[in-house]
Amino acid sequence: MKWMSTTAIATLTLLTVAGAASAAGELNIYNWGDYTSPELIKKFEEQFDVKVTITDYDSNDTALAKVRAGGHGFDIVVPSANYMPIWINEGLLLESRPDQMENFKNVDARWVDVAWDPGRHYSVPWQWGVTGIGVNTKFYKGDINTSAIFLDPPEELVGKLNVTPEMNDVLFATIKYFGGSWCTTDKDLLRKVRDKLVEAKAKWLAMDYSVTDKLPTGDYAGVYYWNGAIMRSRLQNPEVKFGYPKEGYPVFMDSAAILKDAKNVDNAKAFLNFIMAPENAAMLSNFAKYANGIKGSEEFMDAAMKDAPELVAPPELEKAGEFLLTCEPDVQQLYSKIWTEVQK
Repeated sequence: MKWMSTTAIATLTLLTVAGAASAAGELNIYNWGDYTSPELIKKFEEQFDVKVTITDYDSNDTALAKVRAGGHGFDIVVPSANYMPIWINEGLLLESRPDQMENFKNVDARWVDVAWDPGRHYSVPWQWGVTGIGVNTKFYKGDINTSAIFLDPPEELVGKLNVTPEMNDVLFATIKYFGGSWCTTDKDLLRKVRDKLVEAKAKWLAMDYSVTDKLPTGDYAGVYYWNGAIMRSRLQNPEVKFGYPKEGYPVFMDSAAILKDAKNVDNAKAFLNFIMAPENAAMLSNFAKYANGIKGSEEFMDAAMKDAPELVAPPELEKAGEFLLTCEPDVQQLYSKIWTEVQK
């Protein structure tokens, strides 16, 4: 009877995700590559007696396709905001009610009632940032606060550029470059976008995820990529600089959510609550170099994170950032056709 009472109490505690309850077992996390703090995982494993396995993916589309196919064995996934409504509407996520968890009080008000998960019934903040320009100034010393760096590259950067393979980030910047609005269906403008990307791609070296390895060394002279990765590059080589495209750049947030068919739901709920604690959210940021959306985490941040140029936009360029949200399905299909042509 004593054993049964102890087990019941532990289970109840996990269901409400309160305190530092023991949650012996496993947890399988499906996340972007090189995006999960090993220090954070070690702390969670020790505190909850849970073995955590991390499996990497390289894009939102890859993650979505894998989970749609079923038989994946994952408990937690970390989609970007513009993909979150797809996950929710297709019934792929558990309505785990993070808003009722103990540490939800730490979520910054800006990230509570978000468009992609109103009231946070499915997800909690992981990290957020922007997609911008990274340049190794050994090769180019001109203006880098422009998408012209990869759309109309200066001679010094031709054949030395890497562009993220994420369709929405690339199309967003290109649409803005021509003065358009995200989710536009203006055929004339989109024709210009397609033609410009096809033309520009011939001047790029690659479209991959190897920025932190290749930008500091000069294998890439410039990139259109995510700010955290570019900060990590700068910490290796101070000649790397970050630029905010004045024409417009996307702001993103990735959020952790529990899959509808998760096998380790209690452990997954414990993990969501765990990463909303300020000192734990700081571990995520200190590793990947992105902001996290949790109040009070700043006091646990590495000194390099404070006022970093990759995390704090100049006042005159701050308003050029716009949140990358989900377009209607017919618009996404239109953009996918453009992207297919660019990929040829």
